[in-house]
Amino acid sequence: MTETIQTKYPLMPLRDIVVFPGMVAPLVVGRKKSIGALEDAMEKRSLIFLVSQKDDTITDPGREHLYTVGTLATVMQLLRLPDGTIKALVEGKRRARITQLRDGDDFFSAVVEELPDTGTDGPEIEAYGRELHRLFEEFAQANKKIPKEVLAAVAGIEDVSRLADTVASHLVLKTDLKQEILETVSLPDRIALLLEAIYRELELSEFEKTIQAKVKKKMAETQRNYYLSEKIKAIQEEMGQGEGGDDIAELEEALAKKNLPGVVREKATKELKKLKQMPPMSAETTVVRNYIDAIISLPWSKKSESRIDIELAEQVLDEDHYGLKKTKERILEYLAVQVQVEKIKGPVLCLVGPPGVGKTSVCKSIARAMGRKFIRLSLGGVRDEAEIRGHRRTYIGAMPGKIIHSMQRAGVVNPVFCLDEVDKMSMDFRGDPSAALLEVLDPEQNFAFNDHYLDLDYDLSEVFFITTANNLHSIPPPLQDRMEIIRLSGYTEEEKVKIAEGFLIPKQLEANGFEPDDIQFSEQALLEIVRRYTREAGVRNLERTVASICRKVARDRLKKKERNRKYRVSRQSIGRYLGVARFRYGLAEEQDAIGLSTGMAWTEVGGELLQVESTLMPGSGKLTVTGKLGDVMQESAHAAMSYVRSRAMRLGLDPDFYQKLDIHIHVPEGAIPKDGPSAGITIVTSIVSALLKVPVNRSLAMTGEITLRGRVLPVGGLTEKLLAARRGNITRVLIPLENERDLQEVPRRIRNSLSIDLVNHVDEVLEKALLIRDGEELFRDVSMESIYNDITVSSHNTPAH
Repeated sequence: MTETIQTKYPLMPLRDIVVFPGMVAPLVVGRKKSIGALEDAMEKRSLIFLVSQKDDTITDPGREHLYTVGTLATVMQLLRLPDGTIKALVEGKRRARITQLRDGDDFFSAVVEELPDTGTDGPEIEAYGRELHRLFEEFAQANKKIPKEVLAAVAGIEDVSRLADTVASHLVLKTDLKQEILETVSLPDRIALLLEAIYRELELSEFEKTIQAKVKKKMAETQRNYYLSEKIKAIQEEMGQGEGGDDIAELEEALAKKNLPGVVREKATKELKKLKQMPPMSAETTVVRNYIDAIISLPWSKKSESRIDIELAEQVLDEDHYGLKKTKERILEYLAVQVQVEKIKGPVLCLVGPPGVGKTSVCKSIARAMGRKFIRLSLGGVRDEAEIRGHRRTYIGAMPGKIIHSMQRAGVVNPVFCLDEVDKMSMDFRGDPSAALLEVLDPEQNFAFNDHYLDLDYDLSEVFFITTANNLHSIPPPLQDRMEIIRLSGYTEEEKVKIAEGFLIPKQLEANGFEPDDIQFSEQALLEIVRRYTREAGVRNLERTVASICRKVARDRLKKKERNRKYRVSRQSIGRYLGVARFRYGLAEEQDAIGLSTGMAWTEVGGELLQVESTLMPGSGKLTVTGKLGDVMQESAHAAMSYVRSRAMRLGLDPDFYQKLDIHIHVPEGAIPKDGPSAGITIVTSIVSALLKVPVNRSLAMTGEITLRGRVLPVGGLTEKLLAARRGNITRVLIPLENERDLQEVPRRIRNSLSIDLVNHVDEVLEKALLIRDGEELFRDVSMESIYNDITVSSHNTPAH
């Protein structure tokens, strides 16, 4: 026959399809050369060689873009479509390989050689055929896309080669795999490739069924939950309880928007799920809703844009506060270190000083200098640990602790947090709040602060904690150990005047509706207010006094209807506005007195001058101590008396002087509690002055603890005590020798305004404090034997009590 003899055929490249022998395939042809090849084959009634392209994207292929093995096919039908393309129906006949390819002007042509099957004999071919029948039937049942007619037609094919090509044509495989099957001439190898492909398709089909089942189940659950949710809403609306649904939706939306850590989100989601299942009128519903609200309102990741500019910080501190040079230096040094290590973790600052010196306002200035939010929490009167850590949710009305509540108000995770009055906390049977603060203020622990109410770890490590206190005595040592102590001393008179001029007066003029030049205060007037109308370490009373003057001027203006009148407050006019002076400025006594010595004491409001009076009365050796003194101060009085008795002979006293006298020691202002050991040398001086009838220098003040051997021990609060001496117009002070190192912390102008004597023994104190007449000596030279006899006689003559 002609068809079998002819070896040169028109060639048509195929894209994304492989035609197998025995396969009838419809083709839509649009390329010019492909249409030419079809028309030539149709016209000459010859076969056409169909070969697949290696790359489907190439529109004008060359030889290198075509596979070498294809299929000889007959063109059964051609139909020209209106858009110029041709729809052809072709049937594959035999495999063939290209030997020569010619690229003509109208179409490709190729000389091909046919590729007959090999390995068609043998018993395994029949077995292959049976297995291929079985697997294809199983694949058709699983796939559901293969028509029953195709399955019946395949079942009727007995020729194994034809069967293999027919099955391959009905499988949805990749082009390169189909091409590999087409190029496989060995029938057993071709069937093996087909079986492997069908096995793989069956496995994928099983996977798809499993995935579909899971998706279907999930969708069914979602639809069920949605249906039940809508049903619950409808029931609640019918019962008039539908308002709660909106709240839950709002909570769910807010929770979805909030950036939460994984553990926190898991906990909140669990609680929200529980809330959805609760009746709206249940008491537990409110508890769960409040808990979710607490989680949402807390900042978990939001930060302030923090910056630490040392120059700006220094400028801000100077703008907001006058003086406090040492304090500012310490704060700037601390901030400089934080810049250098690029972190905020570190010791917590603790500002210690008298009331009114600006501790809280310094905290605000630090926050302003760093560009951070400021939050303040007053700990005064806190005595329950739960106020710090919160209450567990099992309690009715449970809430988060003050720390978490303050963080909610701050709204960021890195505020400047001022813990005010940390020394005013107390403890009772409900726990110790200072112990709860140990975790808050420890940089090694506070990254996982656990509030009892939240029961979740909250990170406080980026918070800049600053505490304030009036004294350190009531702060537990473990808490002190976690803080960097910065002391703020009281202000001098000059500093108070400058603060009034630069800060207090402008502030009060504005607050009371005055223009800046409506009231002028002279420097002498301010000094008079500081000296005679206020007595404090800070400036709070000074500000109140200035405010009082402003109010009186405002009233006077309105009364006289002189709204534009300017006022000048001078030293002479102070009495008209403020009345009689509240305090006496100058010496405690106007003349040197016997039995009256002046000491220097430290209190929570700063330094104070302390008078100690001693008087002698006939009696039997009784020692009376009055003035609301604490135990330590009473013990100092007894130690002073014991020292005087041991030095009786050197002081020229009878060895048994104390047996015939009662001694009464009194510290005036008896309503004010007093305690501490620093009045020891003051009490000794007062007793010796009374016994020897020698007056004490009225312009001298002293401080120091004594021992029974007469040593003078160091004391604290030296700066505040010297400030008090200067305020009291004292010119000379006696301080312990060991306090010499503390003088460096005292402002130079204070040191220069006082004559400071360092003493190591009580004998030195007495020599400097008592006014001995010229030519007289305070101490007599007495042998040790005489002193021993004196002590022995005294001990034998001591009356029984």
